[in-house]
Amino acid sequence: MSTVVRLPGAVAALVPDPEAVPGAIASLGLPASRPVLAMVGGAGGLTDDVTRILGAVFTDVIAPAIRTHQAVAVDGGTDAGVMRLLGRSRAAGFPFPLVGVAAVGTVTFPGHVGANPDAAPLDRHHSHFVLAPGDTWGDEAPYLAAVVSHLAAGRPSVTVLANGGEIALTDAEHSLAQGRPVLILAGTGRAADTLATAAADPARCRDERLAAIAASPLVRVVDVTDRTAVAAELDDLLSG
Repeated sequence: MSTVVRLPGAVAALVPDPEAVPGAIASLGLPASRPVLAMVGGAGGLTDDVTRILGAVFTDVIAPAIRTHQAVAVDGGTDAGVMRLLGRSRAAGFPFPLVGVAAVGTVTFPGHVGANPDAAPLDRHHSHFVLAPGDTWGDEAPYLAAVVSHLAAGRPSVTVLANGGEIALTDAEHSLAQGRPVLILAGTGRAADTLATAAADPARCRDERLAAIAASPLVRVVDVTDRTAVAAELDDLLSG
């Protein structure tokens, strides 16, 4: 059973285990059976140039796609990296439901300081949060995947990966395991670019984990600077 907590401008559900996710979604009043876009990737590690490029792509392409398809967006919920950019793009136009999924020990919010010494504040532009058990970054990964699947309830969903590290790879693996397409934004650095290179020729990739992800037929790669291509991929994937 989940516990609901009111936050400034948002509402959060604390869940004890993955089985509590459906009840948490219901308790938050989130719309059921809607297309879902999950955003995963870099919290830190974004260069200034990539931040600038991604900021424009979020505002001009990704957020409009979410609104056009009346979708729900899901990410890691903190005020950092791609999550901060998605939150700001939501605030810049007509808002859409934006659900942050985080391990409770890795975040801070009024009245709570996570046990992790690097705990980060929740982003103020999100509308909802699902807070999972754990004090380590990455503990939220199975919960994020479960939230996306339960929100979509059979409707189209896609995971968009930009930049990122080991946790982004884990998020990609969870998405693929649930049959969810992963759209890699090449040119954003780190895990995204490594996967884009591997996807060009998985047979030559010496890293078994990267090769397995890159070889999936559910993986697509698009250059982040080609906004027309990014928009077309999102339209196709969110249309099902």
